[in-house]
Amino acid sequence: MDMRSRVSTALKDAMKNKESGRLSTLRLINAAIKDREIAARGEGEGSEVGDSDVLAILGKMVKQRQESARAYEEGGRLDLAESERDEITVIEEFLPRQLSDDEVEAAIGAAIGEVGAETIRDMGKVMGVLKGRHQGQMDFGRVGPMVKERLG
Repeated sequence: MDMRSRVSTALKDAMKNKESGRLSTLRLINAAIKDREIAARGEGEGSEVGDSDVLAILGKMVKQRQESARAYEEGGRLDLAESERDEITVIEEFLPRQLSDDEVEAAIGAAIGEVGAETIRDMGKVMGVLKGRHQGQMDFGRVGPMVKERLG
């Protein structure tokens, strides 16, 4: 089942079970996917959003909510921070399992070996391989400096 279908099925289940918090988060996910489709149409691309696009959207949504939760905590609004974390939990149901630190290190090593990377100039190739293989499974903001360190 593709990502879009999984979200739709979960949305229908949340409606039937009257899970209002979960339902609102699933509606946000659906809206983000539809926004991406509309943007793709405007750029002349096909209107279908693939699973990799959905994973990227979900990853971005999680990151936004993590930042918001941190800001709410710093501002003393723990109720809002908790709400953001609840949304993260729902969104993460659709993301693949995150790789452990050891698995990330192994994936970086494999990607470097595969492209024959030797210098920092090859970083783009390594990141391309990692993004192609592990979209949604690792935080690329954290992985970039790790790759840089290995190549630098």
